[in-house]
Amino acid sequence: MTYRKDNAGTAASKVVFDNLETWLREKLQGFIQDILEQEVTELLGRGKSERKPAIEAMVGYRNGYGKERKLSTSIGTVAVRRPRLRNLEEKFESRVLPLFVRHTGEVASLLPELYLHGLAQGDFELALRGLLGDGAPLSESSIARLKEKWQAEYEAWQSQSLAELEVVYLWVDGIYVKAGLEKEKACLLVALAALSDGRKVFVGMQAGQRESIQSWSSLLRSLRERGLSAPKIVIGDGNLGIWGGLRNVYPQAQEQRCWNHRVLNLLDRISKKLQSSAKLMLKNIPLAETKAECEKRKMQFQTWCRQHSCHEAAELIEQDWERMITFYQFPKEHWKHLRTSNPIESPFAVVRLRTDAAKRFKKVANASAMIWKMMLVAEKKFRRLNSPDLLIDVFNGTAYLNGKRVKTKAEQEIAA
Repeated sequence: MTYRKDNAGTAASKVVFDNLETWLREKLQGFIQDILEQEVTELLGRGKSERKPAIEAMVGYRNGYGKERKLSTSIGTVAVRRPRLRNLEEKFESRVLPLFVRHTGEVASLLPELYLHGLAQGDFELALRGLLGDGAPLSESSIARLKEKWQAEYEAWQSQSLAELEVVYLWVDGIYVKAGLEKEKACLLVALAALSDGRKVFVGMQAGQRESIQSWSSLLRSLRERGLSAPKIVIGDGNLGIWGGLRNVYPQAQEQRCWNHRVLNLLDRISKKLQSSAKLMLKNIPLAETKAECEKRKMQFQTWCRQHSCHEAAELIEQDWERMITFYQFPKEHWKHLRTSNPIESPFAVVRLRTDAAKRFKKVANASAMIWKMMLVAEKKFRRLNSPDLLIDVFNGTAYLNGKRVKTKAEQEIAA
C-alpha cells in the first residue's frame, strides 16, 4: 500500500501495511488536535497570533496548553493537549474532548461485549490494553467508574417512556444470580417485547422476591406506568407468578405457556427407557396444523401413557392445556415464535453462563446493571420476527383462527 505526492522533487511518502494502525493513530491524533484548535478559533473569532481590530473589545486569550491527555479510541490510544484560555466571560467546555473523558463510547461498549463472550472481570485491563495500546488510561478505578456509569444508565433506562412502542407480543422470564450474603439466589425478572415492525427489544428488568405474583405484578405495573400498552399475548414458563401478575395488570392479554418447559415437566414423569418415544410424540403435538388436530394428538399421547403405566404424565398434560394452545389464535407464520419462550431464553443462556462464572456479586444492583448491559449487547443481534407485515394487523386487533385471518362481517357479506 503506497501513497506518492505528485509534486516533482518531493520525497515519496510510503505507508507500510504493517504500520498502518500506527499511521492511522498519528493521523487521528493530529486531526483531534486540529479540531481542538479550531474550536478555540471559533470561540475567540481569531486564529492563533491574530488580533481583532482595535475598535472591537478583546475578550479571551490563548494561554498555552494543558498537560498531555490520553484518549482511548476503538483504533488505539492517542495523546492530545487541550488549549487553555483565560479572561473569558464564561467557562469554555470543549465539545470534542470534555473534561474528565478518557474513553470514547465505543471503548466503553467493549467491556460488556468482552464479558458476554467469556472474559473474566479481572482480565478486562489486560484485554483492553491489547486492543487500545499500552498507553490506554485504564485502571481498576477507571473500570469501576465505567460500571458506575452503567448503573446510572440502567436506572435511567428503567424510567424511559414506552408509550410510543407498539407492542404485540411479550416474552417473560426470570434469571437467578448470587448476590450479597444471602444463601438464596436473587431473581431478576425480564420482559422482551416484539414490536409491530418486527423488532425485538427489552423493555423491563427488575429484581424480585423469586417469581412471585407480587414481583411480577410490580414489574408489569412499572411497564404500564411507563406507557406500555397491553400486549396481545404473553409467553412464559409454567411459573404461576407471571400469570397471577398478568391478571392483575394486563387482564386483557392472552396467555401462552412455553412448550419446551412443559415437555421437560412431562418427561420427568416417564421412565428413561420410554423417554425417547415420548419426546417424539410430545414435540409433534404443538406442530399440528389445527387446534382440533392438536387435541387429537394430545389424547393419543394420553392413551400411550396409560398403556405404559405413565398415568402421572397423562394427567399432567391436561393441566393448563388451554394456556398451551393459545398460539392457534395468531398468524401461523408466528407460531414458531409463540410456542416457546426461546426468544428470551436464547440470549439468557449466555448470560447465565457468565453470571455462574462470576460466582457472586456484592450487590443485586451490580448484577442488574451488568446483566442489563449484556442484554443490550445481545439485543443488537436479534433478528426480526417472520412475516413482520402481519404484526400490525395483530396489533390492530385482527382475529385469527388456526393461524388464518378471520374475515370481518363486512368482508363476508361482500364475498356472499
